Amino acid sequence: MNKSTKTDHYEHHDYYGIDELLSEDHLLARDAVRDWVKQEVSPIIEDYANRAACPTHLFKGLAEVGAFGPSIPAEYGGGGMDEIAYGIIMQELERGDSGIRSMASVQGSLVMYPIYKYGNEEQRKKYLPKLGSGEFIGCFGLTEPDHGSNPGGMITNIKDDGDAYILNGAKMWITNSPVADIAVVWAKDEEGKIRGLIVEKDMKGFSAPEIHGKWSLRASVTGELVFEDVRVPKSNLLPNVSGLKGPLGCLSKARYGIAWGAVGAALDCYDSALRYSKEREQFGKKLGQFQLTQKKLAEMITEITKAQLLSWRLGTLANQGKATPAQISMAKRNNVDIALHIAREARQIHGGMGITGEYPIMRHMMNLESVITYEGTHDIHLLITGMDVTGYNAFG
Repeated sequence: MNKSTKTDHYEHHDYYGIDELLSEDHLLARDAVRDWVKQEVSPIIEDYANRAACPTHLFKGLAEVGAFGPSIPAEYGGGGMDEIAYGIIMQELERGDSGIRSMASVQGSLVMYPIYKYGNEEQRKKYLPKLGSGEFIGCFGLTEPDHGSNPGGMITNIKDDGDAYILNGAKMWITNSPVADIAVVWAKDEEGKIRGLIVEKDMKGFSAPEIHGKWSLRASVTGELVFEDVRVPKSNLLPNVSGLKGPLGCLSKARYGIAWGAVGAALDCYDSALRYSKEREQFGKKLGQFQLTQKKLAEMITEITKAQLLSWRLGTLANQGKATPAQISMAKRNNVDIALHIAREARQIHGGMGITGEYPIMRHMMNLESVITYEGTHDIHLLITGMDVTGYNAFG
């Protein structure tokens, strides 16, 4: 598709003046990413989604606009920004496409973050600058074919073998895996403790086949990770964490970004529906003049505003080191849920045109069907909140 055939008319919507709560650095970061999305993502994304192809050439651009590890210190190749800046960048990326945001989320929150947080100085210096610049692409191996919401049941394992570990097992639904240079993989050691390792793509016995046939996140590349007696040097073990708190800490970081990102998808659907309602006529009136259309639009912007406030407050808590995993769960669950509902309502406002690639609605809707499930399903996040408020564990 020629870039000139697809123009992005998006305008930001801020009903409660939340921009006034943001710093100049936040707004500069947002504007830079928004401009990049308008120029590089929006003109091509429908074509790539239609073909179920990943625009891997965008990895370099994502690095250049600071989308890889925005809140990782600059000395390690990150952006050196705060958590609100990270959230805003994810919002702008997902406004373009959830798959593009996933590519960046995985690189920053699930690969760079654990190496920075749980790795040693040698590992940080070896991998982080190349990940931050997009020279290396990473992926995160936690979910297994038989263990999704229960990662503690994993069977991927490592056995001691002198100066290395022998890694065996498989991971499923791994964003970036077929194109990744390294994978942060979680496996059980011989004592049953969960440990993290950095696995490089050229290690013998390691393969990453692509998953085909997705109806969602079609512009994002997803695959498996298969380990058959892979020798991983002991120097590649992340030394500063053991147990489920390692991968769960990464997931909190990623879920935080999703809470912001989903608002971007909702904003794009609302923006398109609002514009369409002012252009399209039926029965001699603009669609926007009908009460039922106004009801839909008023409810959309109300839910978006609530989600924006939830994200901003969560970001403020995160900057203070106070954001709890349960608070992050609430925001992830709420914001993805309202985004999916808004996509469906926006599709109705667009009528039959809403199912075509001329508008972004169906692509967002299909993408959000994945986002509502990955990084903790809609129901699992509900139970996390339930356990937090009651003190009772209803899992299992």
